[in-house]
Amino acid sequence: MAAISASMVKELRDKTGAGMMDCKAALGETNGDMEAAVDWLRTKGLAKAAKKAGRVAADGLVAALTEGTAGALVEINSETDFVARNETFQGLVKTIGTVALTQGGDFDATRGAAFPGADETVEEHVKSMVGTIGENLSFRRSVGLSVNKGIVASYVHGQVVPDQGKIGVLVALESEADGAALADLGRKLAMHVAAAAPLAARVDELDPAAIEREREVLAQQARDSGKPENIIDKMVQGRLRKFYQEVVLLSQVFVVDPDNTVEQVIENAAKELGSPIKLAGFARFAIGEGIEKEEADFAAEVSAAVKS
Repeated sequence: MAAISASMVKELRDKTGAGMMDCKAALGETNGDMEAAVDWLRTKGLAKAAKKAGRVAADGLVAALTEGTAGALVEINSETDFVARNETFQGLVKTIGTVALTQGGDFDATRGAAFPGADETVEEHVKSMVGTIGENLSFRRSVGLSVNKGIVASYVHGQVVPDQGKIGVLVALESEADGAALADLGRKLAMHVAAAAPLAARVDELDPAAIEREREVLAQQARDSGKPENIIDKMVQGRLRKFYQEVVLLSQVFVVDPDNTVEQVIENAAKELGSPIKLAGFARFAIGEGIEKEEADFAAEVSAAVKS
């Protein structure tokens, strides 16, 4: 049996919000397998799936830039929010976003592209700016969306300066409908994505492994509640439908109009505008998601500084 360390227990607690003893028990039951321990806690009703990703504690800015039928998202990380409000850093983010737009949002192409006005690549320029800004910086990721006809709309939540903030979203709509009306719909959908954080646009675009994990967790929950095997499958199917409604964009209840799903809102708009509208895709970046920063003991730091 794998040794269960205090750091493993703390990591699981941060991921799930469950109690320390429950986390220790989960790791013991799963021989130290962190992902299996998360699922074990969920089957016991001791953790929420929404907390699985862990605590987000990275700073910086996300930029969302669009130009007609194309758009790009970039995430540039800094160590503190103070730097995120620095004009020099914001200029860096804007320029990288502009380069990403010319590269179709491709991450490798963007970081290897020439940085405007500098005799170095984007990646090299970010490294050289560390000394200027005084914090470690990282060009973490980028993505792009485009359509042949229609629009790519954007929305930035927690905006610090135009097109830059804590959450950035792109929504691509294919249509020959009126540009202004289509752009308005696209922005509202982007606002929805920012708030609802869907995992995929459609059910068939969900990660099959994620669906299977959810299915296993739901089945175990049903068994633990004492339900007979002959009705467990029906229960799981019903709960999976609810799961899809929570994480699939077109199946989600539209935050601006709770009487309709996102799919119904798009269909209604298509009828009003007299032209079919297809959701071609979406992208959502939240600053620092999936990155865990070591938690500092501020009191200990002050104490050490005084003693030194």
